[in-house]
Amino acid sequence: MIKYLKDEKFEDEIKDGVVLVDFYADWCGPCQRMGRILEEMDNEKILKINTDEHQELAVSFGVMSIPTMILFKNGVEVSKKVGLMSKEELTEWISSNK
Repeated sequence: MIKYLKDEKFEDEIKDGVVLVDFYADWCGPCQRMGRILEEMDNEKILKINTDEHQELAVSFGVMSIPTMILFKNGVEVSKKVGLMSKEELTEWISSNK
């Protein structure tokens, strides 16, 4: 399930279970390709955060390049990946951090 952060509180969105947070921008080519891969991950909870709209949040997590994906477990950051990944790499990364 993919959700886009709008006016919700970020902490409320990541507090329960495993959540993959995707920091992206609409103008970013690799982010668009990663977005298509994420759409295929329908069994995962995914929160997409537009870095142009939520700059302070991106800075607070040290996002320097996009796409950046951070995996949270019950509100705690457990792993971070930067750059485009294949579906297989993404699946393996998520599985190894659950």
